[in-house]
Amino acid sequence: MRIPAHAVCTAIRDDIVSGAFEPGGRLTEEVLARRYGVSRVPVREALRTLESEGFVTTRRHAGACVAEPTEQEAADLLELRMLLEPLAAARAARRRTEAHLKVLRGLVRLGQERARQGQGEDLRALGSWFHETLAQASGSPGLIAILTQMRHKVAWMYVVQAPQRPVECWAEHGAIVDAVARGDAERARALTAVHADRTSGAYRLRVRTSQRAVNMASGSH
Repeated sequence: MRIPAHAVCTAIRDDIVSGAFEPGGRLTEEVLARRYGVSRVPVREALRTLESEGFVTTRRHAGACVAEPTEQEAADLLELRMLLEPLAAARAARRRTEAHLKVLRGLVRLGQERARQGQGEDLRALGSWFHETLAQASGSPGLIAILTQMRHKVAWMYVVQAPQRPVECWAEHGAIVDAVARGDAERARALTAVHADRTSGAYRLRVRTSQRAVNMASGSH
């Protein structure tokens, strides 16, 4: 049975994000096909997709390699996040379904409970799920796709530290959901912008093992 290119793409992307493939490392079709147990055709298609997303670059004489984002590119990524997440929240206030609200409220309840108990690992997963659901509630496929790709890139480029005041963080999440539930797009946008700005200090560039990647991160410490 032929494994679709999008599944191979997801597998390669996950390995790049996790650090299994280092920035600047070569990505040969033959090695990747053997690693994932597929033919070279879906690997070739996956590499083209990942190049369009910015995870892979093609070099003369070397072929496909893991991209090496600059510090400026990493900073731009967070700036885009701070623009697009509030937009998604505003659209969610106009387009959310009752199913979206049910999930968002459930996540806020769980998040507030875990925050009080100091369960940091659970909070990271819940926070990611919260923002993913908020994006889905925007009802905008293009925006959802951009935000999904952005989350992958943020996870690749940054270590996200746990919030210093997790209870306050989840209170902010709750206020955003209340605004979305009331259909108050401007308040949802404003609250999400404040939240994104307040949490921006939690992002720290990863220190990579390749020399060029270490140089990329050196200005952040």
